Amino acid sequence: MTFDFRNTNTLWASVLAATLARLGLSTAVISPGSRSTPLTVALVAHPGIEAVPVLDERSAAFFALGVARRTGLPVVLVCTSGTAGANYYPAVIEARESRIPLLVLTADRPPELRDCASGQTIDQHKLFGSFPVWYAELAVPVAEEGMLRYLRQTLVQAWERSLYPVAGPVHLNCPFRDPLAPIADNSVAHLAGALGEGFLAAVGPLAAAIAPAAESMLAPESTIARLLETWQGCDRGLIVAGPAQPVDPAAYCKAVAELSRRLGWPVLADGLSPLRNAAALNPYLVSTYELALEPTHLAAKTLVPDQVVQLGPLPTGKRLREWLQINQPRRWVIDPLGANLDPLHGPATPVPLSLEALVERLSSGPASTGSAYLERWLRLEQRLRHHLDAALGQLETLFEGKVPWLLAHCLPATTPVVIANSMPIRDVEWFWPPGDRGLRPYCNRGANGIDGTLSTALGIAHGGPPTVLVTGDLALLHDTNGWLSLPRLRGHLTVIVLNNQGGGIFDRLPVATVPAAGERWFEDFFTTPQSVDLNRLCAAYGVNYERVETWGQLEAALSSPLERGVRLLEVRCDRKQSHAIRQRLLTPPADLLPSAP
Repeated sequence: MTFDFRNTNTLWASVLAATLARLGLSTAVISPGSRSTPLTVALVAHPGIEAVPVLDERSAAFFALGVARRTGLPVVLVCTSGTAGANYYPAVIEARESRIPLLVLTADRPPELRDCASGQTIDQHKLFGSFPVWYAELAVPVAEEGMLRYLRQTLVQAWERSLYPVAGPVHLNCPFRDPLAPIADNSVAHLAGALGEGFLAAVGPLAAAIAPAAESMLAPESTIARLLETWQGCDRGLIVAGPAQPVDPAAYCKAVAELSRRLGWPVLADGLSPLRNAAALNPYLVSTYELALEPTHLAAKTLVPDQVVQLGPLPTGKRLREWLQINQPRRWVIDPLGANLDPLHGPATPVPLSLEALVERLSSGPASTGSAYLERWLRLEQRLRHHLDAALGQLETLFEGKVPWLLAHCLPATTPVVIANSMPIRDVEWFWPPGDRGLRPYCNRGANGIDGTLSTALGIAHGGPPTVLVTGDLALLHDTNGWLSLPRLRGHLTVIVLNNQGGGIFDRLPVATVPAAGERWFEDFFTTPQSVDLNRLCAAYGVNYERVETWGQLEAALSSPLERGVRLLEVRCDRKQSHAIRQRLLTPPADLLPSAP
């Protein structure tokens, strides 16, 4: 790439763009503004970077998060000074909690124009607090080779910190003096001969150098050997696989299958785990644990394990968490950083090891022959799975929980499925069946918020295969500005809106039982039903709309997804009826659950 020598700012920003492109940057999401002009011009001009304009900074940040979640590579965000960057805050939090690489570039005024009532200026130093994995304020651009080397070095560090030792957001505050526009002033012409292509020759990803350093953080071999001996000597052990959205789901599923096979332990797999969509790899998979652990049945007592290997965070399900909290089995939490992933504050030991490294140490040992405890879980899974599939298959009512069950049966193989928080993610955990379509579930489970749901889905769909979003009405309406990115979308997104006129999750909480007859505060301030006509909303943004009246209609629509564009399928459900159906399905008949070991 040729650097831009029109003025100091254009040279500085073009070195920035070229350095990031050489490191591997392919996508930059940019919101309009004046102070960020040098960054915008340089990133748009670089032939190796796709620059995507998104008007609303909050939507832009979640769009970038979606792209980064799917690819596993950092995406750059660019905004102007003032409150623009503050709109990135929710996505920066989600990126930190979900370990997603983002490079956030907030343009700023130079130091002499701060704290003096200059326009569109706030204190942007460490704007996002402790949520970025790394922060730096760049120097004001200077047309000097040594300073450009400093810029290059800082960008390499920012890129690597966004990926290692675990991924996360990096914030660079970028001050600029006037002139911001790419106006030629001959101030940097003397550097044209010094800065050729060789200036970036030494720039490249440092993965090979960083990986050995990361290994030094892991548990020592002697500790791992003792752990494996403890696990392999236990015939009442469980593997609890929480939400996981790896870039390589096949490798993750194979690793879990090997761990399960070697230990002879059943695997309780969250609905947001790729394991449920690669069931043939793991014959010990259990998907109905939330039914099996119904607290009034004896099965919940007879299934208590001695040891639990927890992979990542705990699953969403409340019954599983309460069961673990009541019985307090010994838990070993596998996480590369050895982070505290135990909200139950029980006997849980962090094991600072990746799943892949753990399985490597297992590969030389013999496989387990199984146990009576394993067989008990598998028999229960078979009975409960048959019961649940039969009940959902026969259900004609438009029930929210049947949608994820139907998706698992009819979507084309490897389809990415983005799942909104609140009720949809819980319905996925309860009702998504095991299968072998290799479907790719995604969800913003770092902070569990509904903000940015649509924009995240659009980012996942951008440049990827046809994608499906399952969302409630409130989560969709919370992010309608996400539709503003449609003109630049490369890909297809089908949005399934489960319109139950409000926040259905509140019907499951104790607050729902408090209001007296005739009181409106529960509806007005908790479920907050909205009266937006989704057909008209879609018309305003040029989105194809279809109201779903039958399950056959939904299945036909999903079996052959469009290759381009966006459509919205509205499934209207009765919120209180859906609550009653859930309660019934999650309380299986007593004769399905064993009364004794």
